[in-house]
Amino acid sequence: MTALDRLRADLAGLTLADDAPTLRMASRDFFWFSPVLKPELEGKVADLVVTPASKDELRRVAAACARHRVPLVIRGGGTGNYGQAVPLAGGVVVDMRKLDRKIFARPGGCRFEAGANMLDMDKMLDADGQELRFHPSTRAQATIGGFVAGGAAGVGSCTWGQIDNLGAVTALEVMTVEEEPRLIELRGREILKVMHAYGVNGIITEVELPTAPAHDWAERIVTFDSFMAAVRFGQAFMECEGIAKKLASVHDARIGPYLKRLAPYLPEGRAFAILMVSEPQADTLDLLIADHKGEVTFRRGAAEAKAVAFGTHHGRGGPGPLYEYTWNHTTLHALKMDPAITYIQLRFPAPNNVALVEWTAKEFDEDVLLHLEFQRREGKVITSSLALVKYTTTERLNAIMARATEGGVQSSNAHTYVLNNAGWKRIDAPQPEFKRLADPFGLMNPGKLVGWEAASQAAE
Repeated sequence: MTALDRLRADLAGLTLADDAPTLRMASRDFFWFSPVLKPELEGKVADLVVTPASKDELRRVAAACARHRVPLVIRGGGTGNYGQAVPLAGGVVVDMRKLDRKIFARPGGCRFEAGANMLDMDKMLDADGQELRFHPSTRAQATIGGFVAGGAAGVGSCTWGQIDNLGAVTALEVMTVEEEPRLIELRGREILKVMHAYGVNGIITEVELPTAPAHDWAERIVTFDSFMAAVRFGQAFMECEGIAKKLASVHDARIGPYLKRLAPYLPEGRAFAILMVSEPQADTLDLLIADHKGEVTFRRGAAEAKAVAFGTHHGRGGPGPLYEYTWNHTTLHALKMDPAITYIQLRFPAPNNVALVEWTAKEFDEDVLLHLEFQRREGKVITSSLALVKYTTTERLNAIMARATEGGVQSSNAHTYVLNNAGWKRIDAPQPEFKRLADPFGLMNPGKLVGWEAASQAAE
């Protein structure tokens, strides 16, 4: 018998799948956004997909993989972009989406199993007048464990910052991959040991988060004569701390044609901002828009916006949730129109973020279409961009990122699956050391983290 045969026998009674369509779907994420990653990762599939329905079943999976030295990849909604969910060495993909229980929810905080869907979490929290502080644009598909393991920021980061900021995550429970798996509770800065680690160093089983009082979020699209006029408005909106906001996203006019559902609201040649604002303050936002000579082309009230996002809106026409046209959803829409499009990740730090954006827009006018996501980081307003690029060569992509860095812009390489190569997304924490503790045989997502050594790979 092979190691996989012995593992399969140990997992009798669990939900297993090894048919080709399931293996292919469970072994993919959105790595195909990158023309560099696509040929490297296409065709790499697991040998078996396991879907545990409880923590006890998950423990059986971890123990069996450790006992037989079979590699495993932990999967949530599969909405990552860097190949986190792709098994480089075959083995097992563990689909976590049935581990989705609410542990508790109270004003100011909640705790869920790691497979909980983030939209479902917000629906549950909304019943108590609470909401997640921020979520990815893929809220409808993403799991909270996947977001912690592979995400960085999202809708709400304009107020609440990023996932690795102190206080953004309260606690994580992690299961080790050993013959006798253990549960480890991480709190405070300890959580950085597994934060944005692609699931290489322990199975995140529960996530505890702070929550915020739920607002009635209205949506707006506002157009401007020029990109920099839109940028200056976005900065002013961010600096207007009296207005509660959930999204401040600014786009180059040339991105408009890629967003087909928004076409009726995007006049040709006009830059635009996509906004979410607390509805009682929408009139105040209108004053700021007028100050910057913007024109509101789309308004959606909070009740309708929530119904659209929660899937309870039964009207016809109109776009989906506006946040699904921002962050890396912009890339997805563009790729549907032009498969030669890819993206780069740029960050414009305070206090010169607006000047750096202007320099970048001029420096790469022919190559790069900027759309900005305004965020707060350590109390300062910053901007980041998942900028669209018409792909020609990898060398040209690297040259753009290198030149941006020379100009004072921070760049993170979106075209590598190696955790240590990911620019600013590297976390200042002892991740390799924790991997030796939580994954001593090096079975978790092998090939994604360099700079550590595993114990013996030989099965007993």
